[in-house]
Amino acid sequence: MPLVRLDISHVRNLSSVRFEPSPQVNVIIGENGSGKTSVLEAIHLLSFGRSFRSHKHKTYIQHENEHCLVFAQLHQEHGNPVPVGLQRHRDGQIDVRIEGQRAQSVVELAERLPVQLINPDAFRLLEGSPSVRRQFIDWGVFHFDSEFIRSWRGWQKALKQRNTLLRRGKISASLLAAFDQELIRLGEQVNTSRKAYVERLTPYFLTVLSLLNEDLNVSLQFFQGWDSQKSLQMAVEAGRERDIELGYTHTGPQRAELRVKAETGDALDTLSRGQQKLVVSALKIAQGQLLIDMGRPLVFLVDDLPAELDANHRQKLCRLLESLNSQIFITSVGPDTTDFAWADTTDVRHFSMNNGELSLSSKGLQES
Repeated sequence: MPLVRLDISHVRNLSSVRFEPSPQVNVIIGENGSGKTSVLEAIHLLSFGRSFRSHKHKTYIQHENEHCLVFAQLHQEHGNPVPVGLQRHRDGQIDVRIEGQRAQSVVELAERLPVQLINPDAFRLLEGSPSVRRQFIDWGVFHFDSEFIRSWRGWQKALKQRNTLLRRGKISASLLAAFDQELIRLGEQVNTSRKAYVERLTPYFLTVLSLLNEDLNVSLQFFQGWDSQKSLQMAVEAGRERDIELGYTHTGPQRAELRVKAETGDALDTLSRGQQKLVVSALKIAQGQLLIDMGRPLVFLVDDLPAELDANHRQKLCRLLESLNSQIFITSVGPDTTDFAWADTTDVRHFSMNNGELSLSSKGLQES
């Protein structure tokens, strides 16, 4: 659901911001530190319940305030806009409201407001640990398979219980085996969902990458976390004695990995920095395109676009995003780097950010 109205209170230097974005392209121009990235951060917060800039919630709650608030109205094709809101307190508490009713968790917001982020830190997708790539997969599976979150939560609980048991020491393999049935059953479900998703995502990725750079030859390989020739039950049983020695579960879906390979080896080791940026951009756009093709509109957040790509690839990226007919928020330090020839049919609104104050720019007024 695209945002038809957004209210932000006490997020970093944004004391009170209210605006009505375009359902398509929104360009926010401002100097470094002006607050433009904080707008994207607030939208991300409304979807994920957390910031993409810091794991510490106190860092984005404005100084001397006990909470921050993000409120939005989400468009729905038939009916009135859906009001949603999230309030994050300094003590860590999160209050989520949907249509005036308290939601059980942030998951309900994530289902209604899928958000895809492309920013400088997005390139940790290649540089970071396998957990970063697992999170990338799991975000996609969450929106791809409605049963996944239940299986994933159950498996996580079973894994945590097993590891707690292993840390106690002096446990017999037979006793441990009694705890493993649920771990194996749910772990197989998680693995099956992940594998199906990567298979579905791959052709989207290859198509998008070829549009960004037809000379790049990159493949995706899903590693499930144990020998692909064995079932999870076989792997867990074979590793039980070692788990007892180590004090934790060393094989299973928690070791899953998305491997991105170039012709001559791992993409991180063999591709240039610019090529890596294109690969990550292709992964993000492909993930969004798959979701849109499933009938699930989403919001793209593109932070500091000029810093990530040269002018040619910047325009190709924006053309791809434009073709998805999705809602897009793009930030930049200057208008010259985002002044593309958008299609005449595209609703593009330009905003200026200055010291936490957001306003529709003169260019935006002329186009609106």
